[in-house]
Amino acid sequence: MIRVKRVAFIGNSLPRRCGIATFTTELQQAVASVRPRLGTSIVAMNDPGHIYAYPDSVRVEIDEGRPEDYLAAAEILNSNQVDVVSLQHEFGIFGGEAGDYILPLLSRLTVPVVTTLHTVLAAPSAEQRRVMDEIVRLSARVVVMAEKGRQLLREVYDAPADKIQVIAHGIPDVPFETSDLTKLAEGYDNRKVILTFGLLSPNKGIEVMIDAMPAILKASPTAVYVVLGATHPNLVRNDGEAYRDGLKARVDALGITDSVVFLNQFVDQATLLRCISMCDVYVTPYLNEAQMTSGTLAYSFGLGRAVVSTPYWHAAELLADGAGILVPFNDRDAIGEAVSGLLTDDARRQEMSREAYRLSRSMTWEQTAGRYLKTFESVLAERSERTAEGPMAATRAATRTPEIRLDHLMAMSDDTGLIQHAVHAVPDRGHGYCVDDNARGLLLATTLEHTGDSGLPDQVAGRYAAFVQHAFNPDNGRFRNFMSFDRRWLEEVGSEDSHGRTLWALGDCARNAADPARRRWAAALFAKALPAVESFRSPRAFASTLLGLVPYRAAHPDDEAALRLQSLLCDRLMALIGALDTADWTWFEEGLAYDNARLPQALIATGLATRHGSLVRTGLGTLSWLIGMQTAPSGVFRPVGSHSFGALRQPPEPFDQQPLEAAATISACVAAWTATKNIKWKIEAERAFGWFMGANDLSIPLVDVKTGRCRDGLHPDRANENCGAESVVSYLLGLAEIRQLVRTRSAEPDDRPVVRLVPPRRPSIGSATLQ
Repeated sequence: MIRVKRVAFIGNSLPRRCGIATFTTELQQAVASVRPRLGTSIVAMNDPGHIYAYPDSVRVEIDEGRPEDYLAAAEILNSNQVDVVSLQHEFGIFGGEAGDYILPLLSRLTVPVVTTLHTVLAAPSAEQRRVMDEIVRLSARVVVMAEKGRQLLREVYDAPADKIQVIAHGIPDVPFETSDLTKLAEGYDNRKVILTFGLLSPNKGIEVMIDAMPAILKASPTAVYVVLGATHPNLVRNDGEAYRDGLKARVDALGITDSVVFLNQFVDQATLLRCISMCDVYVTPYLNEAQMTSGTLAYSFGLGRAVVSTPYWHAAELLADGAGILVPFNDRDAIGEAVSGLLTDDARRQEMSREAYRLSRSMTWEQTAGRYLKTFESVLAERSERTAEGPMAATRAATRTPEIRLDHLMAMSDDTGLIQHAVHAVPDRGHGYCVDDNARGLLLATTLEHTGDSGLPDQVAGRYAAFVQHAFNPDNGRFRNFMSFDRRWLEEVGSEDSHGRTLWALGDCARNAADPARRRWAAALFAKALPAVESFRSPRAFASTLLGLVPYRAAHPDDEAALRLQSLLCDRLMALIGALDTADWTWFEEGLAYDNARLPQALIATGLATRHGSLVRTGLGTLSWLIGMQTAPSGVFRPVGSHSFGALRQPPEPFDQQPLEAAATISACVAAWTATKNIKWKIEAERAFGWFMGANDLSIPLVDVKTGRCRDGLHPDRANENCGAESVVSYLLGLAEIRQLVRTRSAEPDDRPVVRLVPPRRPSIGSATLQ
């Protein structure tokens, strides 16, 4: 059996006040106690507006309403050699619709997930069902604390039987003792103590127990009902203490003030155990059956208290066969009769207490932690079997990054160059060629040579270069763009954007091509084509040219004309943002169009090359703003939809989505990572790449990893099945950068500690800093 070395627990954590926080903390402590050399940590969920003084075991914090925090946490977990993630799931502790913000985190984890379901709904809404189905799919195991949970998962959610495991709620392992000594110490001697403990809220049925007290006092006049626990924080936030005040008014109206005690406090475990130890009868009068687990019931049962409860799911199983007394819901007479019977029959009550203690020995935290550890190691062993084909298979599984395959790119290339469009996966000769795509092909060829990935055959890269050469019109110093299949130019002057993009490919080739002759060719053509840019007005042409100037000037630092134009284009972009930047619009233009991320990428890359921090800061600020615009409510990457083009200062439309935007965002985020080493930018790059792989609005993969095909985008209801040149090159360029990013991460030390995540905030131009 493979032994687990490091486990991360995701859930609420003490000192946050709720049952999930208590469970997560105690499970983590129990696992660490059973296996002292095991590394354990907690990823804590924070509710909006709250900051907690967490212990050192909490290494990462997530603001439940910030999708980017979930993605950052996934990156931290992936990069810190965690073996297994234990997720504590309750719908209310995660952000999004039905808590769906947790799904992108789970989908990005490269280690097995064991999910503990604290609630399993018998009649979920459509959104709750969608979220639960995804959680079950993404989990190696799902743990429930009652057999009813297993039944619902099978019958309602059709969960695989071999994924489901029942592990009882843990309890402290303390000696059995009667209530007399503790009652004396707590000031309740000569009283019969009835206890209910937990965060106070209307679904707990406290009013039913209060209404039963007059009858109980007739049978046992010394009885006192202790209601221990703070009001639920969400209830206080919305209604203050109105519910608690209503319960007190009810007590006053019944004339039983001396027999009901409210202790409005959230107690630590030691205090809780003392309070449970002093009670004679523990009561959980919950109002409906849909309660999968109750920690307070488990603790009271485990300390050997006689329990009276309504038959919610957990209680119905735990108290079966006489281990406690079950009474109907919302029935004061039945609950009064059951409690009175136990208080007036010491022998029966003590027999029930000892039986509860005996039956609960298998529920101690030591036993529960041991079962969790066996589950963790079981899923690790299964994972090991699946990746046993070799180290490369394990690496691919860990990174989830495909190999680079050029089959479709080669199919789209002929003796002339890269064919522009395709019908499904078949090249469409009717639309011929363009310099845009062939320049992208040349950029890809140079990139693959530079990164060491499997490159294009040299003759194919040569054809792309020859197309670019032929596209240049020396009479006007401009590149033509469109060519028919029979090799006729369809225009004398191409667009400014296509000219800038071709300069980018040439500049990169002049610096990074493996063939010295091709480097010299590229530099010479770059110098001839550069002057035309001075008269351009397109911000994207400025950005593409700047991206070419960075490598070109690295290879030819003495070219004064290139230096002058580089400075001029930077000034133009900075002037645009200076003129248009407002509190809610941090961009170079009045609207968002295509290839947007290339603009901040150009400023970041140029700022790094020229050591101008203001360029980097502006690039980071505009990119951060753009990332916010390109993030769907679910947390997935949502590129600016083409239906947005032309709209002024409006949030982008979601469709149609194009691969070009994902590739540009990957490149810009890699540039931001290079500038800052801020983990946020790695996460954003991988999130944008995830769009290709199916982490998008339609959950549809856009690529065929076996052939390197990429569909042309997403419509509102389907993928565009055509696989044209722009799409395949965009995918391959993005893939090459992600593979390089993964290699960088893999080269980092293996013994780095888990770090506390300071949640990133969207910086403005003024507040973004170069780190």
